[in-house]
Amino acid sequence: QVQLVESGGGLVQAGGSLRLSCAASGSIFSINAMGWYRQTPGKQRELVATLTGRGSTNYADSVKGRFTISRDNAKNTVYLQMNSLKPEDTAVYYCNALLKTEPLRPLNDYWGQGTQVTVSS
Repeated sequence: QVQLVESGGGLVQAGGSLRLSCAASGSIFSINAMGWYRQTPGKQRELVATLTGRGSTNYADSVKGRFTISRDNAKNTVYLQMNSLKPEDTAVYYCNALLKTEPLRPLNDYWGQGTQVTVSS
């Protein structure tokens, strides 16, 4: 089994900062990519940022220049530094990992339980 455990969510005023962390553990052979998604009630889950093992990043247009994704490969941990937060960033943030549990098994998606981020105006 693979577990993704998120931390760092909370309540912050507009213009403030938060740092999310997500640690992957369990039966992991290799991680292809890790990332963050978010979801608000009644809406689909949307991509926030992803980071591949080769260091390629992808950000949603709405967070470019404000959020930074990084990764500690040795710890199988991904971070999301969120600056200049806006009320519209309020959502449940989910960690995602695309990984293999064994060399010959296909890549599979794994998700964390989600962490609430609330930005007050």
